[in-house]
Amino acid sequence: QQQRLEELIHKYSEFITFPIYLYKKSEEVVEVDEEGDEEETADEEDETADSETDVEVEEEEEEIDTKRTEKVDVWDWTRINSNVAIWAREKEEVTDDEYKAFYKSLTKDSAETDTWIHFKAEGEVEFKSILFIPPAAGNLYDDYNNRVAGIRLYVRKVLIQDDFEDLLPRYLNFLRGVVDSDDLPLNVSRETLQQHKILKVMSKKLVRKALEMLRKLSTEPAKEGEDETPYIKFWKEFGKSIKMGIIEDSSNRSKLAKLLRYTSSKSDGKFISLDEYISNLASWQSDIYFLAGESMESISKSPFLEGAKKKNIEVLYLDEPIDEYTMQHLGEYDGHKLQSLSKEGLKFGDEDEDVLKERAKIYKENFRPLTKYLKELFTGKVGKVSVSQRVDTTPAVIVTGAYGNTANMERIMRAQTFANPEAVKQMTASRTLELNPRHPIIIELNALAQSAPEEESTKDLAWLMYDTALLSSGFAQTETELFAQRMYRTIASSLKVQSMELADEIEVEIEEEEDDEEEGEDDDKKKK
Repeated sequence: QQQRLEELIHKYSEFITFPIYLYKKSEEVVEVDEEGDEEETADEEDETADSETDVEVEEEEEEIDTKRTEKVDVWDWTRINSNVAIWAREKEEVTDDEYKAFYKSLTKDSAETDTWIHFKAEGEVEFKSILFIPPAAGNLYDDYNNRVAGIRLYVRKVLIQDDFEDLLPRYLNFLRGVVDSDDLPLNVSRETLQQHKILKVMSKKLVRKALEMLRKLSTEPAKEGEDETPYIKFWKEFGKSIKMGIIEDSSNRSKLAKLLRYTSSKSDGKFISLDEYISNLASWQSDIYFLAGESMESISKSPFLEGAKKKNIEVLYLDEPIDEYTMQHLGEYDGHKLQSLSKEGLKFGDEDEDVLKERAKIYKENFRPLTKYLKELFTGKVGKVSVSQRVDTTPAVIVTGAYGNTANMERIMRAQTFANPEAVKQMTASRTLELNPRHPIIIELNALAQSAPEEESTKDLAWLMYDTALLSSGFAQTETELFAQRMYRTIASSLKVQSMELADEIEVEIEEEEDDEEEGEDDDKKKK
């Protein structure tokens, strides 16, 4: 099994320093000597020479090459491990072209990479490594949990495993590279190697070096003629992995947080870091505000942005399903609390607390009839109805508790394969309907709640206000049939329709002329 032996040597001993030769069989094409055949046919050619005297001179001068060839087996020594372990050399001695060529041979990727780190770890354990960032994510996130690691583990340049999972955490599985150590044993099983204490030390150093590489990449400027920096290109491909790191790796969470990038209400579609956001804070602002949604368009049109826009506050836009999980695990950054605009208890900090409390007290008393009326009407739909100064031009919004799930999180949970319908229903208990006391619709509803609370039109208007707030706040309307009935009644009221009874059907009369013509045609057929 010559081919199998060659594959094993090439895989496990490709970078061994001393040469490895294999006695290989190969086929070669050689010419066969035809001198004997020419002597046997010489006499016959002489006998026929006289009879061919009339043949043209040109034909006599033509010579046809009649040499035969055949394949023969040849055995010879061939060197198998011709590749050089560039990680064993000093990084100053290795050119960029050599790094790029090594990446292609390692990953079998036709595209070139521009980012790598080559280092030698010393101390408690010594090893050498090269880590590469691929140019594209490919299908990395199609099956993230079962993604095979891309790090090859070598011991004294002998391959131990080409997809060793214990060297890097799962969120760094997009990295490709090699790790070579002289301190690990060669003749042990993979299971024994996994328990080796040296691996834990190696893993910590590899993660630190990987994050150092990303930090340096984030400071590189854009290349000449390009609008995007190298890190933004990386972020668009592998940003989800950094967010997963915030969730999974608590020990490196602060380092990973510096690598986060988001668009905002003031960035004109460009990505900014949390440090850039903090540098633009107003003098009175202490929190970092964000808003999550299904798309950039829906976020930018959300009524929750009204208060922030009025106060000229920058808001981070979170449009990926993983974003809110990331913010929940992060909590704060550099002493600044991360605050969602769609949760209750929102404060911007630019107004006098005493004035706000006194104003809220007056509003609460003036709109007590409406809040009480709506709380009874919307039993089971919202947990609380309150008067709020959160929004500017919208009549009402629906927010969730500080520890509840936002509309965006609820949408994500509903879409999960094994979503529990009962758990989704329980989310409604944490919803709060917040009314804008300055809006004319709310003022008029407050009057109707006192003068005509039992009128169907009053209830329909209240429900229509709730339905609109529900949809504009990003929640799903689950009772579509009741919603449609209320809408039709409201439309009928606007059109001043007195009754919803259907009109009589139009009676169709059949003309007699057509019957006479048909009878005449029948008589003609009978005569024929």
